[in-house]
Amino acid sequence: MARLFDPLSIRDLTFPNRVFVSSMCEYSSVDGYANDWHVVHLGSRAVGGAGLVFTEATAVTAEGRITPEDLGIYHDGHVEPLARIVRFIHEQGSVAGMQLAHAGRKGSTYRPWSGQGAIPEDAGGWQVPAPSAIRFDESFPMPQEMTHKDIRQVVDAFAAAARRALAAGFQVIELHAAHGYLIHEFLSPLSNHRTDEYGGSFENRTRILYEVVAAARSVWPERLPLFVRLSVTDWTEGGWDVEDSIEAARALKTMGVDLIDCSSGGNVLGVKIPVGAGYQTPFAERIRREVAIMTGAVGMITSPTQADQIVGTGLADAVLIAREFLRDPYWPLRAARELGQSMSWPVQYLRSAPDGSPRRPASYGM
Repeated sequence: MARLFDPLSIRDLTFPNRVFVSSMCEYSSVDGYANDWHVVHLGSRAVGGAGLVFTEATAVTAEGRITPEDLGIYHDGHVEPLARIVRFIHEQGSVAGMQLAHAGRKGSTYRPWSGQGAIPEDAGGWQVPAPSAIRFDESFPMPQEMTHKDIRQVVDAFAAAARRALAAGFQVIELHAAHGYLIHEFLSPLSNHRTDEYGGSFENRTRILYEVVAAARSVWPERLPLFVRLSVTDWTEGGWDVEDSIEAARALKTMGVDLIDCSSGGNVLGVKIPVGAGYQTPFAERIRREVAIMTGAVGMITSPTQADQIVGTGLADAVLIAREFLRDPYWPLRAARELGQSMSWPVQYLRSAPDGSPRRPASYGM
């Protein structure tokens, strides 16, 4: 029996299935505001039947953006445009989630189709913060080492962002601690050369992660799930590795984190990553098994049978799919048909549904 479309309950929330839309940067905002692009992009994945639809990495401060066009949650004015999207997602029977992020030393850069590397401050760029004054790459901005006050302000910004996400109606938040962005920069000894209580030992390098989680969990209702995305390994000697991630996950579980979204890499250029179908799934399986915490598998998951095998054999509790959702916003509807599973269709699309498909309630526009 296929398991991909089994419901998943976390705290007081039940996801209708295990197919989650992974965060994907769209670089299409002005001053952090959601717009019609985001309505269509995120809304169409909910129409397609995803159990959870995550926003792109959403900046908790203006200087925490990767590019000037990133989505933001650092002003109260950002809330209502996002709330419109949340309402639509929920009307389709999906759950709306927001990934909260800070780019750190990888900020103040051009969006991919507009240029490469750092945007000069006189052209709209900004001074980027980091645990240590180490560039990600020669073409990226030189970061300024963060003071204790800077760190406190970032922790507070994550909490404020969580409050705004709740005000917008989101039911899941994910804290982005992966891909070489700020929190990951603190975790990895390759990017964190500090000698104070935020650098050096494992305990010190993970301090900001735990502070952010505690701050977010303190304002995020106990009834709602909180996820953390980790780069489980830097894929290079001397960096953050799987054993570190397992130890961190154990601590995160005690702090009220419900699921570890298991990705990898992004903090170091030039490393050899064995990219292939499901290449990061073993990380999700190992953390799930050794920590007894829910995990999500992400990375090169493309076929329904592959996704169902990951969930059905207990390698992960859910799959987070990105690029395949860009190719096909209605991937869950197709996957259910291929796996012989019954899945509700929007009433507007029933004319193309397999015979006997249940109707999804028509709440939109009613």
